[in-house]
Amino acid sequence: MLATIERLGNRLPDPAILFVWLLLIVWGASWALAGIDWNLIDPRDGAPLVVRNQLTGEALTTFLSNVVPTFAHFHPVGVVLVAMLGIGVAERTGFIHAGLRGMLAITSPRLLTPMLILVAIASHSAADAGYVLVIPLGGVLFYAAGRHPLAGIGAAFAGVSGGYSANFLPSSLDPLLAGLTQAAGQLIDPDLAINPLNNYFFTAASSLLIVGLGWWITDRVVEPRLRGTAVDGDIQDLPKLTPLADAEQRALRVAGLVMLAGLAALVLTTLPGGSPWRGPDGGLTEAGAPLMRSLVALIFILFLLPGVTYGVIAGTVKTHRDVIAGMTWAMQSMGYYLVIMFFIAQFVAAFGNSNLGVLLALKGAQALQALALPAAITVVGMVLLTGLLNLFVGSASAKWALMGPVLVPMLMQLGISPDLTQAAYRIGDSSTNIITPLMPYFPLIVVFSQRYVRGTGIGTLTALMLPYAATFLSVWTLFLLLYWRAGLPLGF
Repeated sequence: MLATIERLGNRLPDPAILFVWLLLIVWGASWALAGIDWNLIDPRDGAPLVVRNQLTGEALTTFLSNVVPTFAHFHPVGVVLVAMLGIGVAERTGFIHAGLRGMLAITSPRLLTPMLILVAIASHSAADAGYVLVIPLGGVLFYAAGRHPLAGIGAAFAGVSGGYSANFLPSSLDPLLAGLTQAAGQLIDPDLAINPLNNYFFTAASSLLIVGLGWWITDRVVEPRLRGTAVDGDIQDLPKLTPLADAEQRALRVAGLVMLAGLAALVLTTLPGGSPWRGPDGGLTEAGAPLMRSLVALIFILFLLPGVTYGVIAGTVKTHRDVIAGMTWAMQSMGYYLVIMFFIAQFVAAFGNSNLGVLLALKGAQALQALALPAAITVVGMVLLTGLLNLFVGSASAKWALMGPVLVPMLMQLGISPDLTQAAYRIGDSSTNIITPLMPYFPLIVVFSQRYVRGTGIGTLTALMLPYAATFLSVWTLFLLLYWRAGLPLGF
């Protein structure tokens, strides 16, 4: 079945052209649905929901005038490019490769997969940084250990994105979703107060579940299937599993101390109550806090400095030109990604302006409400509905802002707490991230994979990740039902 999915998926047009087609479909659908009265209220502004025709003269001229700003301000582009500048230097000078070889020397081969997934889950606290930091390292790590690099990319992608709502560390998503849940629940109970960590115990327990499931799927399903897939990419400069030379060990120790010093300085400056890293409410992880907005820049610095230090001591950096060459080398591999991102940015903008995503979310929530199913089945239906909508609307907060005002009050009247409703939503939102080409970082993972297997396409990556998505969606939902039945607290 997976081979069929891979074959059919790779017959799709190039991702850039695929998003051109999707843009045309959005335009046509907005024209066809614009004149219909949907009898729905947009929860974002309280006004009647209207599908906006994107083929009017005004809409088309606005679209064309915003083509450049839409691309330039598309969030994933800046995140990837800035982070890759620092990571590129650290990789080109040999710091990352030496670190991986040193780590592999002391890590049991049997524990390589769970360790990688655990690091991927921990990266959720750094917002989107895991996509550009952990996932490519997964490929390098597995290749250095003599395993198939696509299995490493798949395991890391599953941890970073498929298990996005499994974490033992708080992240900025927690207060964001809790705030929306509280606003929705107050439609029924005006005095309702939701703790920002209302799902913390469940997400922490889920991290163990995701590590276990991801470990089993990677080693027993994904990697055996990849045995016949040749590694034919540009890999001549990737590390082999060889012992570190004395000069490399010395350079790695000093560079590691530089990175630790940078992290220590960051931690110390965040501790004071009046730290400039804190947001208006005094939190470090609240929406808009300077620390959260600076994460990509911090990744750039915390990899650039030890990367340069390692290169100077190991002899791979002799002048500043070698540092710039490392940044240039990193950007050369991003050309294809930028082309795809241009078309994705235009599609996302048109899809958002049309209100088609809002229509899908509200109609889906209404359909679930109309079924009037028993509580447990309703929770399962909500997970499945969210997973389906996630194929079209990627943003976790945007979907919850649309669905929450309908589902939270409805389920409260069935005796289901807002905390449980939010937990069910988070499962559906996470599990299908890894199989939708509409997710902005999906093409980036294709680019990472093509470094090892040149023929990697949408079908290859979808078939690679489908076992994770299907298993996470089903087992994680069952885990939530058992957790609920046992009466365990979901969070604070």
